[in-house]
Amino acid sequence: MATDADSVTPPAPAKKRVHPVDQVPPAGKLLTLGAQHVVAFYAGAVLVPLIIAKAIGLDDDALTMLITADLFTCGIASIIQSVGIWKIGVRLPLLQGITFAALAPVINIANSNGGGRVGLLTVYGAVISAGIFTFLIAPFFAKLIRFFPAVVTGTVITIIGVALLPVGIGDATTDPLTHTSDPSSTRWMLYAVGTILAIVIMQRFLRGFWGTIAVLLGLTAGTIVAWILGDTSFDAVANASWVGFTPPFAFGWPRFDVIAIVSMIVVLMIIAVESTGSVFATGEIVGKRIRKDDIAATVRADGFATIIGGVFNSFPYTAFSENVGLVRLTGVKSRFVVAAAGGIMIILGLLPKTAKVVESIPSPVLGGAAMTLFATVAVVGIQTLSKVDFTDHRNLIIASTSLAMGLYVEFSQSSAPEQVIGADGQTIDIPALPGIDEAVPGILQIPFSAGITMGAITAILLNILFFHVGAKGPRVAGGGSITLDEVNSMTKEQFHLTFGEVVQDVGWVLDRAYDQKPFEDVHDLRSAFQEAMLTGSDEQHLELIRAFPDLGREDESGELVAVDHKGLSQLEEDEHQNVVNLAEAYQEHFGFPLVICARETERYDRVLRNGWARMDNSETSEKSFALIEIAKIANYRFDDLVADANPITSARFTRQPELS
Repeated sequence: MATDADSVTPPAPAKKRVHPVDQVPPAGKLLTLGAQHVVAFYAGAVLVPLIIAKAIGLDDDALTMLITADLFTCGIASIIQSVGIWKIGVRLPLLQGITFAALAPVINIANSNGGGRVGLLTVYGAVISAGIFTFLIAPFFAKLIRFFPAVVTGTVITIIGVALLPVGIGDATTDPLTHTSDPSSTRWMLYAVGTILAIVIMQRFLRGFWGTIAVLLGLTAGTIVAWILGDTSFDAVANASWVGFTPPFAFGWPRFDVIAIVSMIVVLMIIAVESTGSVFATGEIVGKRIRKDDIAATVRADGFATIIGGVFNSFPYTAFSENVGLVRLTGVKSRFVVAAAGGIMIILGLLPKTAKVVESIPSPVLGGAAMTLFATVAVVGIQTLSKVDFTDHRNLIIASTSLAMGLYVEFSQSSAPEQVIGADGQTIDIPALPGIDEAVPGILQIPFSAGITMGAITAILLNILFFHVGAKGPRVAGGGSITLDEVNSMTKEQFHLTFGEVVQDVGWVLDRAYDQKPFEDVHDLRSAFQEAMLTGSDEQHLELIRAFPDLGREDESGELVAVDHKGLSQLEEDEHQNVVNLAEAYQEHFGFPLVICARETERYDRVLRNGWARMDNSETSEKSFALIEIAKIANYRFDDLVADANPITSARFTRQPELS
C-alpha cells in the first residue's frame, strides 16, 4: 500500500547559476553580436599590416598575405583568450589584435635587415622568440609588474605614440598612385585633413556603437571620395580569388637576430602590462575577480598567440581596448560572443577579396587616420603619466631622461633611400643616410636599435635604481619608505595608522585586511582591502558609507574635507552650492552621504548629472552604488600611498559610463 511519503515528489535539484560571462546566447544573437565586435575591431586590425607594408616597401601580393594572415590569426588568438585551453587564456570577453606598440620596432627591424619580404624574416624570428619567452615567463609575470609602474609604462607609451607619428605623416604625404613622397601636394593634404575631420565629426555627433567605429567610417568615406576622383581603383578586388589561405612561413624560414629578439621581448613585456590592464578593466565590467592565475593565463595566451602569429606571418597580440569598451557599452558579457567574432575573423582571413578592398585605401586617407590613432596612443601615455607624482624628483628624472633618450635614438636612426617629388614636379632620389644605430658596436646596438627599446630599457633601469636598489624588498608604502617586509611585520596598531586613510579609518575593514597577512606581494595587499570591504555585513557596509563626508563639504577654513574631492575645488560659488544642495537632498532622501569618486567624474556637470540620476534608485541599489564608488576611491588612495601599486592603470580603461 502506497503511503503519502511514497507519493511525495522529491524537490528538483537547485539549478546552478551560470555567470553571464559563461552564458551562450542563441545562435542568431551570438553571430550578430560577434559581427558587431568584428566591425569595431576591423579598422584597427587591418591598419597595422597596412602601415607596416607601406613603411617597409612590401609589394601588393605580400600586403594581401599580411592582411589575410592577420585576420586569420586574430581569430585564433581571440578564441584562445576567450574560450581557453588548459592554462592558456583568461576566459573573459577579450578580443585579441595586433598591438600598435609593436609597429615601431617591427618597422625598424624589417628596414634594418633588408626591408620588404627579406626584412620580415628577421621580424618573424624575433616575434616567435619573444612569444616563447612571454609564454614561459607568464607564471612569474605578477612578480615583475613592480618593475613597470605608471612612470615606466606611461613614458614608453608616449614614446611609442610620438615615434609612430612620422609613419602616419609619411603616408599622408604620399602619392597613392606612384607611391612617391609629395609633401607639397594640396590634393594629398586635403585627403589627410579631410579624413581627420570626418573622424572627429563622427566621434562628436555619432552615439553608441556608431561612435566606436568612427575611424572605420572615416576611412570608408575618404576611400569613396578618392575613388570618385580617380585616385584609387578597385580593379584588384575583382581580380582577386574568393578563397585563399596564407600558409605558415609564407615568406620563408625565419631569421633569428639577437638585437631584434631583445627589442621584441621588451615590447612584449610592455604589451603584457597593457593586457593586464585590459583584464582588470574587463573583470570589473563583467563582475569577476581577477586573480594571479588569471593574469598568468592572459600573458600565456598573449605569448602563445604571438608564436602562432610569427608562424602564420603575423605580429604580436594583445587585447583590443576598443572591444573592452564595447563590452561596457553593450552590457553583453558573454565570452562566447568574442569567440564567435574570432570565428568570423578566421573566415575573413580566408577571403583574399577582403584584403584587396583594404589595400585600395589611398595612402593620404590611411595617413590621416593613422595620425589620429598614433596621437591617441601618445595621449594615453600622457594620461598614464598624469597619475605619477612628479613632485617626487625620482619620477621626474625617470620620465624626462627616458623620453629624451628614446626620442634621441628614434630620430637618429639610419634612413632608407626614398623618392620625393620636387617643386618642379621631377622625381628626386634621396640616398640612404647612416644613423646612430650604425655608430655603436656589438651589444650596444640593442638599446640603440629603436627609440622604444632605448626608452623602455632606460625607464626600467632608472626605476630599479631609484626605487628598488638599496632597499630590503620592494618599496610598497609611505611614498616608497616602507617595504613589503615591514608591512608584514607591522602590529595591528601600526597597520591601522599606515592604511587607515584608505578606508576612512573604519576599523572592521582594517582588521579584516590585517588578518590576511602575510602578503606575498602588492597585489595581495590590495586584494586584502577589496575582500575585506566585500565581506562586511549590511550594518558594517552602512557604517563604511557613513564614514565618508558629504560631497563638497568644507571645514571651517573653507578647505574641502575629502582629498578625493580636490577636483571640485576650483568651482565658482554658485556651482559649489549646487553640489552642496545635491548632497543635502541625497542625505535627506537616503539617510547616508552621497559618495562619488570625483577623480573619475572630474567635470562638475557630470557630478550633478550622476548624483541627481541616482536619486531615483532604491535604497538597496544606492548602497550598492555607494560601495562601488568607495571601492574606486580606496583603489586611488591605495595608489597614492603604495609605490608600484598599480602599474597597469591606463586612462583608456578607467572611464565609467555616464548615468543618463
